[in-house]
Amino acid sequence: MRQASRRAALAMLLLAGLAGPGRAQAVDTTQSCGAPAELLEAGGVALPATARAVQEGKLRILVIGSASVFGPGSSGPQAAWPARMEALLARRFPGLATTVEVRGGRGLLAAETAGLLIAELPVLRPHLVLWQSGTVEAVRAIEPERLTDPLNEGAARVAASGADLVLLDQQFSRFLRANTNIDLYREAIRLVAAAHGVPVLRRYELMHFWAETDRVDLERAPREMRVVVADRLNACLGGAVAALIVDGIAEARGKVSARP
Repeated sequence: MRQASRRAALAMLLLAGLAGPGRAQAVDTTQSCGAPAELLEAGGVALPATARAVQEGKLRILVIGSASVFGPGSSGPQAAWPARMEALLARRFPGLATTVEVRGGRGLLAAETAGLLIAELPVLRPHLVLWQSGTVEAVRAIEPERLTDPLNEGAARVAASGADLVLLDQQFSRFLRANTNIDLYREAIRLVAAAHGVPVLRRYELMHFWAETDRVDLERAPREMRVVVADRLNACLGGAVAALIVDGIAEARGKVSARP
């Protein structure tokens, strides 16, 4: 019953733009993308450092990845999914001071983003790390070990720092699916997440669902609509990441309250 109730609440949070308690909000069509509830959850994994930071009123988030963390093809930096996520968290937790730092670059492999992560951890001291990886390795058909080894090292470093970690898997692409064994790389990320007890934002499944249900399909968007569709996709992803974070916070709070 508790799980079903939380799934319903998560769906409502995404559809209402993560509106705070007692604040009636009209549904924003750039955020009401719809998704199976299980794709918006942390999979039963708590985000305790994030929950404590929210409770204390200051949350630092580090976003690491390749080009997609900057919202390529969108109307600008404020349309990228990390900025959308930040805005939604601010609405969900009024008064919370949230700092989001984004690091990455086009074509970076996991080993390179791991280097950025390790360098920035002691400088930025994030409470939460969101690490997008695996698309570049899949595109280049690189050995999965060159994905899993740096992810394992980076996850261990994040845990040692006391921060929470969420992994984001690959983008959905029909071209990618047709030209590489994408499932091999998706499984690599799932295995790393399971080994370290961290949640995965299943971006591939979300984007596949949105494309196949004609909600957001960037690959098939007309040229003149690509910026608009890219903005909508980033809004959808920002909402999904924010929903997963909210669920991870709820998990942390539930586990604390359940202690004898």
